[in-house]
Amino acid sequence: MSAEGMEDDAARIEVLDGREVVRKRPGMYVGSTGERGLYNLVLDVVDRAVSEVLVGRAGSVDVTLTSDGGVRVADDGAGSGGGNIPDLEAQLTSLHVESGPIGRGATVIVPFRLGLFVVNVLSSRLTAEVRGEGSRWVKEYARGVEVERPDTVRPLTGGMGSVTGSGTVISFWPDAEIFETTWCSFPVLAERFRQLAFLNKGLAISLTDERPADGVRRVLFQFPDGVRDFVAALDVEAGACPHADVFGFEREDERMAGTMEVALLWGYSRGARIRGFANSLATHEGGTHLDGFRDGVAAAVTEFARERGLSAAPDLHARADLIVEDLTAVVSVKLDQPEYLGATRTLLGNTEVRVCVAQAVQEHLGNWFAERPKRGERVIDRVVRASRRD
Repeated sequence: MSAEGMEDDAARIEVLDGREVVRKRPGMYVGSTGERGLYNLVLDVVDRAVSEVLVGRAGSVDVTLTSDGGVRVADDGAGSGGGNIPDLEAQLTSLHVESGPIGRGATVIVPFRLGLFVVNVLSSRLTAEVRGEGSRWVKEYARGVEVERPDTVRPLTGGMGSVTGSGTVISFWPDAEIFETTWCSFPVLAERFRQLAFLNKGLAISLTDERPADGVRRVLFQFPDGVRDFVAALDVEAGACPHADVFGFEREDERMAGTMEVALLWGYSRGARIRGFANSLATHEGGTHLDGFRDGVAAAVTEFARERGLSAAPDLHARADLIVEDLTAVVSVKLDQPEYLGATRTLLGNTEVRVCVAQAVQEHLGNWFAERPKRGERVIDRVVRASRRD
């Protein structure tokens, strides 16, 4: 046997071994064979498409729940013109190839990136299509095994002649032999995509459901003001009246090798609602970005009180918990190297992030108070009244 033939056999063995391992222990890769694992499968394909938008290789993402139980994820990226075909094929056929870009320009929708190979292997069927430069590349797989091997790069034509446009479309049907259910909830996915659009200013992502008997339903999410829109929506959902007094800013800081986007509002409903995200992944357990946010807010409020000569100033520093009471806020950081702690990756551990966020919040919020002194005084009055209740 030639050396080339031996390499081909070795490659087939590696793919086969990876495929059998994933199908034998799917929970190790998707978390469970229930709904949680099903949504992880869907979100990992969406993650790749959204990251293409964020790094500037595409403009929008369209997700469709098809009438035959499949999921179709399409982006309008460069297609074959961007040299994506070899990378995409490697992602679909190798267990250890990263799915899409990494760093601050990429999202982390699921705690652990499964990789398109895992999606491929755990789908009864998957098709990948790449269009661009007048050609169309298509591959089809059944439970990770390629169905056909002919040359599939061919002129891009349709029933009305030449078809223009570019992009990547991945359609897959979760395997009923693996998952307890293959039914995806439209509201669950819609809420997740809405959150993604809030966290990534300008991202256009749609969700279409072709399954209802009474007709197709579709939603499109795109928020020009990013996390400011997120904070306003959270406050309305908590029962407050809509208003535009939302403070927010964006900043890049090379000390933490990343960017931050922060927005906050002292609302009119009880209880703090402070939500943190790192590369679009919700950090439910907190982390250094939220610690820095609280430090910065407390410092800005205390400094403002001292500058205004308010009698409450000496007592404020020790009551940081009251300063953030009734606060609605979103703190989103995007890092080149996020360090997630714990098994669920919902706690951010980058130590330098705390100081960077604290300093930025103190500076920007301090300037905001200086421009709106009456607003700052009302915040301090709320803190004082809250301390008296204690």
